[in-house]
Amino acid sequence: MPLKVHDTRRKDKVPFTTMNPGVVNMYVCGVTVYDLCHLGHARCYLSFDMIHRWLEKSGYDVNYVQNFTDIDDKIINRANETGIDWQKLVDDNIESYYKDMDSLNILRADSYPRCTEYVDEMISIISDLIDKGNAYSVDDGVYFSVESAPEKYGELTGQNIDAVRGGAGGRVEGTGSSKRDHKDFALWKAAKPGEPTWDSPWGPGRPGWHIECTAMSMDAFGQQFDIHGGGYDLIFPHHEAEIFQGECHTGCSPVVHYWLHNGFVNIDGEKMSKSLGNFWTIREILEKVDAMVLRFALINAHYRSPIDMNEQLLKNAEKNYARLISVYKAALELMGNNTPPLPDGDVTSQVPIVKSLGLLEKMAQGFAIAMDDDFNSREAVAKVLGALREMGKMLSSLDGDDLGAYAIHCVDWLEDTAGDVLGVLPSREVVLAEPEEDPRRAEIAEQVETLISQRSDARAAKDWDLADSIRDQLNELGVVVTDTQDGPVWDLI
Repeated sequence: MPLKVHDTRRKDKVPFTTMNPGVVNMYVCGVTVYDLCHLGHARCYLSFDMIHRWLEKSGYDVNYVQNFTDIDDKIINRANETGIDWQKLVDDNIESYYKDMDSLNILRADSYPRCTEYVDEMISIISDLIDKGNAYSVDDGVYFSVESAPEKYGELTGQNIDAVRGGAGGRVEGTGSSKRDHKDFALWKAAKPGEPTWDSPWGPGRPGWHIECTAMSMDAFGQQFDIHGGGYDLIFPHHEAEIFQGECHTGCSPVVHYWLHNGFVNIDGEKMSKSLGNFWTIREILEKVDAMVLRFALINAHYRSPIDMNEQLLKNAEKNYARLISVYKAALELMGNNTPPLPDGDVTSQVPIVKSLGLLEKMAQGFAIAMDDDFNSREAVAKVLGALREMGKMLSSLDGDDLGAYAIHCVDWLEDTAGDVLGVLPSREVVLAEPEEDPRRAEIAEQVETLISQRSDARAAKDWDLADSIRDQLNELGVVVTDTQDGPVWDLI
């Protein structure tokens, strides 16, 4: 199945093709580094990390650029509030960003340009827009004239410019701005006392927010490129403004071939907000939840869909992640040496290992189909969970060379999907390392062993309801059980 992606501009899933065969140029709007990253940032950059991984797995050479906005009203205000030099504030928060993203196993982009490194390029673009009649200079800076290119209005949102034209004539009163139209947006902001400034043809000042990404993306990729990504909240006005600036400056339409946007994170059904007291930084949530459990929870939803972060979601992710690690660890420990080749899989076979290999092949195909369908990680995760059930069953029933060879196949299967693409699989060394003894394990060991014995008796008697009931009791204790050929083993979730 060829890859299809949902292009926000075309409002539909469309076949994905690149400007240069085999190469993807992808720009994703980065953070404004005035504070620590929050859960919404985790959702965004996990989404594009997964997209990055699948594009590379599909054979593309991905040139991935993600910027830092390192001058902005928020940065200036925070520096004034704290008394910290704005450049030190920026540097500290960029360092914290890298730590947070590394903890979530997010692959590094190829480059992270800072907007203050591109002021000259922004000034050049702004000058060109003024020359072409798309922008104008006034007392408080330079503004883009939306009415100079009305046909581009609403390219991403679908809004009609006629619906917002009321009050557009003359200077906008009561805003403290000299812009001529309420729709216009700032390209350059005139200097204010105490703010960092740069020289320009229109006097000292600093760039507006929107022009930054136009300058940085075009410097990286030229006048047109393949993918521009970011959170759903950036569609308007930020990405709409980029379309105005970039296309009027270059004369190319489109500058961006595919616009991709990830959905919001809600907390217990409400939008995450400091005012509601449900705002979590990544640091805060990782004090309560393992980083890979959080990653598992966030990718178990389609990247474009909103996700509701709640206790049940995290518990489910914790349970499923524990199952993944349990099966992966078992397969690593059971891998054989110099094993004969496995037979070809066939889901119709009566031979258990042949049928199982056929099922795993079918689930691998389903995984690829899901990822090719606009990076549908939720369906891809479902295929992994299905494979884990099949692997666990066979790893506990095979023996000899068949077991060793099948275990190798399981390891390769999981590393290819859950590891390389979904990014939720730790290294072999980490998984096989002996964990420090958890005092909670000793506290419940006797109770757990009793329940496991009762569960084994119930399974032997084919009393499946009782066995399921005991399994639920074990889950409530925070225990996951894996059935192996040597008997059941248990770990804390």
